[in-house]
Amino acid sequence: MTPSPERNAALARAASIAIETVAGTQWPMRLAQALRDLDATWQESAEVCADVAWQARAAGNSALVLLDPEHVTEPGPGPGPVIWRTYRHLYLSTLRYDFRCRSIESLLNQVPLSVLNADPYSWALYAFARLGQSRSDGLAVMEQVLATASDHPKTLHVLLHGVWLGGLLPGRADALLALVDRLPEGGGGDPIAQFRKASALRALGRFHQARTAIERALELLPPGNLAVHADLVREHTLITAAHDLTQLARRRRKPTSQ
Repeated sequence: MTPSPERNAALARAASIAIETVAGTQWPMRLAQALRDLDATWQESAEVCADVAWQARAAGNSALVLLDPEHVTEPGPGPGPVIWRTYRHLYLSTLRYDFRCRSIESLLNQVPLSVLNADPYSWALYAFARLGQSRSDGLAVMEQVLATASDHPKTLHVLLHGVWLGGLLPGRADALLALVDRLPEGGGGDPIAQFRKASALRALGRFHQARTAIERALELLPPGNLAVHADLVREHTLITAAHDLTQLARRRRKPTSQ
């Protein structure tokens, strides 16, 4: 069900509470309390926590500094399931941004299965951890997530990130394209989706389509996101280099007249 404008506004206020105090030590607790007061769903928690975790990391005060691994694995005596889930989403999302796949896997192995079954976003982070290590069993976990998450965009992006990172996965490029297609409007208005799509198309040797996708990503990216812009420019360079190397190899294979 699509959230009402009032619900979206309330979630935006919850995120603002954390972002406005992101330089301090209390922002994770403030966010958790705000989401508890809203009785946020796992989808809403994922939407808010993924974005706030990214901004806190960029500000140099990430969840990894302020929370402990026990905030992921231990519910504690009385904070409540929404607060525990908020801390879990914040901590694991930040580990994901740092590409710390083994840490994510280790922590989620300690979370009760009943908790994970009620939280497909955390399952997606577990799949990310396996996929990011190029472990093909992560593909089976990914399919389980896809069967339960109803194409939730933030969850799809976690899976996309894992497949993109897992450079040795079988069928990686096709899996990336299939995931992008499941996003709203096929990811056409999403710069990160277009970035992942460009990577897949480059791997398949479809260089002109890859160039179109990365140029669209550059156009869509909001101003000021310098780290992501650098990633997009790097992909643009890789596409050009791969195209040029392919053309050079073809010329060298072409027989010459005697």
